[in-house]
Amino acid sequence: MPAALIVLSAVPVIAGAVRLTELTGGAEITPENARFFAVPLPVVLHILGAILYGVLGAFQFAPGFRRRRPGWHRVAGRVLVSCGLVAGLSGLWMTLLYPRPVGDGDLLAGFRLLFGSAMVLCIVLGFAAIRRRNVARHRAWMIRGYAIGMGAGTQALTHLFWFLIFGPPGEFPRALLVAAGWVINLAAAEWIIRRRSAQPAPAQFLTRLVS
Repeated sequence: MPAALIVLSAVPVIAGAVRLTELTGGAEITPENARFFAVPLPVVLHILGAILYGVLGAFQFAPGFRRRRPGWHRVAGRVLVSCGLVAGLSGLWMTLLYPRPVGDGDLLAGFRLLFGSAMVLCIVLGFAAIRRRNVARHRAWMIRGYAIGMGAGTQALTHLFWFLIFGPPGEFPRALLVAAGWVINLAAAEWIIRRRSAQPAPAQFLTRLVS
């Protein structure tokens, strides 16, 4: 699972690294990147937060790794909450205040606001749940938040399939392809959550065997 998630995050990690190289290396300013050069802090925070959130978060899905390093899960969790909130809130800021690039319409902006707000809410609810020692709810909300945060990787795949079949998407198909990435990830997250909740605890399992 961690390896698959890291592979899924490879596309946004590479894209983010390219964007940071542009900003720090004095690349030519074009209509596509002018908004980032004008106000670079939000996009830099978004990229760094998203990279750490995606890579560190992948190891939270490795039970064996967590058992061998019990303190790591707690420390990494605090880092992930911070990185996830930075990535989500900076994404909302960019959606609301950056000039829209060509091809991004109202529908896509609405999807970004919806899922970005949902990501922040999931992280906050997950953090609140663990503060109340509710591990099951904490796990469920953090899985949902991570699924939304990993949307960029799945969106690259949805765009690739469309491009290979139909060519470059227009404004409306692009909005739906972006939303599809988040919906697919959330569907997978709900499947994981329900599969885990359906597994009996050890004590319950032993009781069933005895009875």
